[in-house]
Amino acid sequence: MDDATFAELTRSLEQAAMHARGETVPDLHVHVPREIDVVAIRKATDLSQDAFARRIGVAVGTLRNWEQRRRRPEGPARVLLALLQRNPRLVEETFGKPA
Repeated sequence: MDDATFAELTRSLEQAAMHARGETVPDLHVHVPREIDVVAIRKATDLSQDAFARRIGVAVGTLRNWEQRRRRPEGPARVLLALLQRNPRLVEETFGKPA
């Protein structure tokens, strides 16, 4: 392994450790879309509101508020929904099918 590759790997590990500790990582840019179509995302998973809410760990009332645009998902929920928009099977692939 050359010195440049080793230095980049070391830098990446340091950044991963910072992120794991909840620290701000310089030069890390995450794009989350402003508008997230929660209804379309849920329908792409072929789950009911109740089942989808359970799978992503939110109250069904919260999900309904998002779907009816009375509220907007924020923080980690926005990120999770953006990931599900790209891969509707992400939660299932990660945690398996519900029992």
